[in-house]
Amino acid sequence: MATARTTSPTGRRKRQQRIDDPVLAELARWGVPTAEDVVAEMGTYLPDADGDLVRRAYDFAANKHFGQKRKSGEPYFGHPVQVARLIMKLRLDEASVCAGLLHDVVEDCDVSLEEITEAFNEDIGHIVDGVTKLDKIPFTRREQKQAENFRKMLVAMSKDIRVLLIKLADRLHNMATLEHMRADKQKRIAVETIEIYAPLANRLGINWMKSLLEDYCFKYLYPADHAALKEKVGRKERERQAYIDNVVALLDAEMSGAGLPDAHIYGRSKHLFSIYRKMQRQGLPYDQIYDAQGFRVLIDSVEQCYQSLGVVHNRFTPIPGRFKDYIALTKANNYQSLHTSVMGPENRQIEIQIRTREMHQIAENGVAAHWRYKEQSAPLKAKDEQRFLWLRELIELNDTVTDNDEFLENMRIDLFNDEVYAFTPAGDVKVFPRDATPVDFAYSIHSKVGEHALGARINGVMVTLNTHIKNGDVVEILTRSDARPNQDWLEFVVTARAKTRIRAYIRAEQRARAMQVGEDLLEKAFRRQKYSMTRVKKHDGFAKTLSHFRCQTLPELNILVGYGKTNASDIVEHLLPEARGKEPEEEVEVKRPRRRRDGQAGIVVDGINDVVVRMAKCCSPVPGDDIVGFVTRGRGITVHVRNCPRAIDSDPMRQIDCDWDVSRGSAATVMVRVHTGNSPGMLAEMTEKFHIVGVNILQAHCRATHANRAVNEFELEVTDRAQLEQVLEALGRLDFVHRVERVRG
Repeated sequence: MATARTTSPTGRRKRQQRIDDPVLAELARWGVPTAEDVVAEMGTYLPDADGDLVRRAYDFAANKHFGQKRKSGEPYFGHPVQVARLIMKLRLDEASVCAGLLHDVVEDCDVSLEEITEAFNEDIGHIVDGVTKLDKIPFTRREQKQAENFRKMLVAMSKDIRVLLIKLADRLHNMATLEHMRADKQKRIAVETIEIYAPLANRLGINWMKSLLEDYCFKYLYPADHAALKEKVGRKERERQAYIDNVVALLDAEMSGAGLPDAHIYGRSKHLFSIYRKMQRQGLPYDQIYDAQGFRVLIDSVEQCYQSLGVVHNRFTPIPGRFKDYIALTKANNYQSLHTSVMGPENRQIEIQIRTREMHQIAENGVAAHWRYKEQSAPLKAKDEQRFLWLRELIELNDTVTDNDEFLENMRIDLFNDEVYAFTPAGDVKVFPRDATPVDFAYSIHSKVGEHALGARINGVMVTLNTHIKNGDVVEILTRSDARPNQDWLEFVVTARAKTRIRAYIRAEQRARAMQVGEDLLEKAFRRQKYSMTRVKKHDGFAKTLSHFRCQTLPELNILVGYGKTNASDIVEHLLPEARGKEPEEEVEVKRPRRRRDGQAGIVVDGINDVVVRMAKCCSPVPGDDIVGFVTRGRGITVHVRNCPRAIDSDPMRQIDCDWDVSRGSAATVMVRVHTGNSPGMLAEMTEKFHIVGVNILQAHCRATHANRAVNEFELEVTDRAQLEQVLEALGRLDFVHRVERVRG
């Protein structure tokens, strides 16, 4: 029987209980690898590792899990051992291997994190804490629990990436043994895996793990399709292998002839889910998928990669548009390789990847291939900073988004993406999901750049902010201090960072607007009872009124009214019970008349004239239009035509009734565009019509567009909508006029 020794955190040696005989017997009966097997496997890549530490972790976990069974009936401890073996496939350190063996003892056994730290060390305790599940927390919904699990995982892996790597190994072995679960649970776990864990493996660059996770998900999410495709692939296995051997022999001969005898060439069948996804995307049956196998050329240097590419293109005809250089333009997960598709033997399309052996290690094991665990406290190098930019943005998402549904939605957006590479004017590379826009680009630089984005240039050409960025684009963001985020941006931005920042800004703006609207309504309601707000705040019952409406301050009360959650009259009646049922007395105010242009149309706002108003430029109301006002922060009341799209989309809590003041006379400016032929004397005829109808021309702009066509824009001063319609009708009757329109915005 094995005896283990341990080193305490202070360096003192102490005895630990050896593994029990019944435990050893049960594990042996089920063929679970022994502690010596695990230590020997670790020694193949870490010959100087602390094997005694791993043996003690093995014994400790085996004893604690004794008696626990998996759904298959095998001892539960077989799962932690297999997780540890997957961790060793990633070539992680001994602390990670120990954490893999111990990762379930806190959740499933009567063991505390303090015991783990005391029995082993702080490093192992820290990793186990990060990996521990949250099954005992009573969440109301599965999605809420899922979100909280990932929030904790994000925080833990931001401090130590090993937490995520162990979590992935844990999930991979669970997926490999999922057949023993109920069908509904299989599907639920598979959905979570395909949405979160497989994309995380891809982001970390661990290709083999991503492929296995996807294939297991395929099996449980689309069982019929999986079985059919597996049968078809298996049926052609011998034929496919013969084709692979033929192509490998051809490439090997070509490389040797070109002075590259050390090139290692091999072919492999693409994993099932990859083939299935291509079938779905291209709408083709399996028999018409001709690049279901891929080939790799492993070489010693970058120069030889490009030399090998030339050899491949010299031997086989390249397919236009199917070459990608991920060496010059490294992927966000640090993946590097040359990809080319060519017409191979038998006129079949084949994909060939060319990379160095070091690149191949990173392509297979990703972050695990180069992460230095002994330097966790050292600052990340610039290259590592770029590599983990996506992780930093997910951590930022965790800190800024409180709603669990929004958090999961945005996390999926950031994990699932076909990447687009764009450049700043200074030449810095930015990586985005497909369909990213200049707004996404702006927020990737800084939140302030996004908030003040006014426009953009792509490759030196002005574009709209909803333009999709393409690979290789140089994007320049144009800003202005008074520019602000637009609600419409949420319709086209794709990155979680942009969505989160825009929503946060809009919420803050809506809160500020609600506060102002509420303040105006509350002040007006108290003023009708001859109470100023200064007097209200000094009232003996004011504190009780705040408490009654669950507010702590007057601004909070204003916000409550502004959002329409309570009426100003209810607050007045609570503070002033004598006001209940009493008609408000007429207000007596001395108003200072506002200076206004002679003849300018007046507006009555909520029964009050001489309120500061401005006409919305998007719809340019004229007297006679059905109008509505909106309280605008810092600008008083903005008047829109009632059916104006911006008015319809505006916050209804800011809406306020208004009408034209017909007693004050009326005049309003309006823009009219007239599309005409291009002939002598037409301007004089149009001017005559304006004179007949009685409208004043403030300015005019006329330009010829092409042969016999012209566009004429007039800024007119009209008395009301009826006069505007009269002038539009008069212009429309002219022979040379093709179209007349009122310009809004």
